[in-house]
Amino acid sequence: MEAIRKQASKLREQVARQQQAVMKQFGGGYGADNVFADEAEAQQHTKLEKLYISTRAAKHFQRDIVRGVEGYIVTGSKQVEIGNKLCEDGKKYGAENTCTSGSTLSRAAVCFSKARSLMEKERGNLLKALGTQVAEPLRAMVMGAPLEDARHLAQRYDRMRQEAEAQAIEVSKRQMKLRETSGNGDMISRLDVAESKLQELKSNMGVLGKEAVAAMTAVEAQQQRLTLQRLIAMVESERSYHQRVLQILDQLEREMVSERQRIEGAPPPAVESSMPPPPSYEEVNGIFMRNPTVAELVETVEFFLAEVTNHGFTIMHSFIRLGLLLIAMYGSSFDRPSNHIELRVKPSSTCLLVTT
Repeated sequence: MEAIRKQASKLREQVARQQQAVMKQFGGGYGADNVFADEAEAQQHTKLEKLYISTRAAKHFQRDIVRGVEGYIVTGSKQVEIGNKLCEDGKKYGAENTCTSGSTLSRAAVCFSKARSLMEKERGNLLKALGTQVAEPLRAMVMGAPLEDARHLAQRYDRMRQEAEAQAIEVSKRQMKLRETSGNGDMISRLDVAESKLQELKSNMGVLGKEAVAAMTAVEAQQQRLTLQRLIAMVESERSYHQRVLQILDQLEREMVSERQRIEGAPPPAVESSMPPPPSYEEVNGIFMRNPTVAELVETVEFFLAEVTNHGFTIMHSFIRLGLLLIAMYGSSFDRPSNHIELRVKPSSTCLLVTT
């Protein structure tokens, strides 16, 4: 409707200008354009048009803010519902405490549910603040009487101005007709009536224009001031909400990290086992090494159980006898091609290969 009204107004102004041009061409310079030659009236008309555009744009912006805040409230209410359900689940798990090895996770779940409950409460407070401090005041102003009254004044001024333009054209026609003829008293009286009506319209139009400009100026200032205040209130509410939520999260993090450190610092639980440890090699084979140097040797060389079969080694023949069981070590003088003794592994013996 607004676009149609504006287009119709432009068409009327275009027709009026065309009529004025025709009257000026054939009427010797008398026309409606002379009626609106007042610079103050022209400035007033231009100012009123700009105010009308400004207040209309501000109204649309206020309406957009209201719609956005209402959508945010609907979405936030759903998030509060989901968060409260999560709180109940965490609280339920913490109360049941089904873990058999400890209650650390249960305590952490309780802390989480309490913190989440506080955060959802803060979110609910934020949504209420947005509704009462932002959406409702702006909605009231969009639908309020001051704006509508000012717009009605502007529309009345616009209609009166169009009427004055038409009356000016009528006066111009009568003036042209009076010049073309010798004139009589009836034509002169009609011209006087038309001119008087035009002057009255101009006077009323000037008064109404001033009222409309004042009303629209006041509405514009109120729109600018109130909209800015509501935007600041929205920012402050969100900032306060996020600060409180951050404090809650910091406290929750400290509590949960403390519980985690308690788990990591605790010794592992003892595992009961009925199986005895496996026997050592010495216990299985009846070998007991009491000499520490021999034990060190066992850890660093490879050896096997063997029997002496001949005297090929002269240095140690005083204590190495035939049939003697001993341990042969790889890397010793026993595995050299010359100056050696022959070692034979007894079939009944068990050979052990130790690799380090």
